[in-house]
Amino acid sequence: MSWLLVIVAGFLEVVWASGLKHADSFADWLMIFVLIAVSFIMLIRSYRNIPMASAYTVFVGIGTAGTYVTGIFMGEPFSGGQIFFLIVLLGGIIGMKMFTKENNTQSGGD
Repeated sequence: MSWLLVIVAGFLEVVWASGLKHADSFADWLMIFVLIAVSFIMLIRSYRNIPMASAYTVFVGIGTAGTYVTGIFMGEPFSGGQIFFLIVLLGGIIGMKMFTKENNTQSGGD
């Protein structure tokens, strides 16, 4: 369940980061603020069972790769070298996920 929180938070990061370029009204900025808050709350909740470094690495990797691909679909320029290193990045993200064990004990607070 904690990894699902990280993945959804990462996809929300793609949405709000991509939306920054197009936000031009108070409602747009309010929606971006809400998405930022929700994505970080989900990420922070995942820290209860996943080591912080691993969860944050996957979160940022999803956001980086997703925002980059979204930019390509929105007409931004790209190169073969960038695609190569995006694939390297994705390999690192998958590796972090595969080699991280969840801690099923809750840390204080609840």
